[in-house]
Amino acid sequence: MLTPETVHKELTVGQVAARSGVAVTALHFYETKGLIKSNRNAGNQRRYPREVLRRVALIKVAQRLGIPLAEIGQALRSLPDHRAPTAADWKRLSEQWSHELDERI
Repeated sequence: MLTPETVHKELTVGQVAARSGVAVTALHFYETKGLIKSNRNAGNQRRYPREVLRRVALIKVAQRLGIPLAEIGQALRSLPDHRAPTAADWKRLSEQWSHELDERI
């Protein structure tokens, strides 16, 4: 059974990697580029909020479409911090990227 403590628990870098299918090194890279953020615990270990999973999913989809990381970063900066991208966010970003991809083609 999920408790409030479990629901709001932060994830380790290994947990994020396992759940997202992205290598730990890629997560570290995304963090250095400002695409995702982590907190540090008392032992100086990275801890990620749960909403980072949706941000990583957005990054993966955008990369598969050929969107440069700089543009992905701009898109993620347009979203409020500390919440997962919503369906409306996905729709707005995908429409924007769709137009850009059409122009490239």
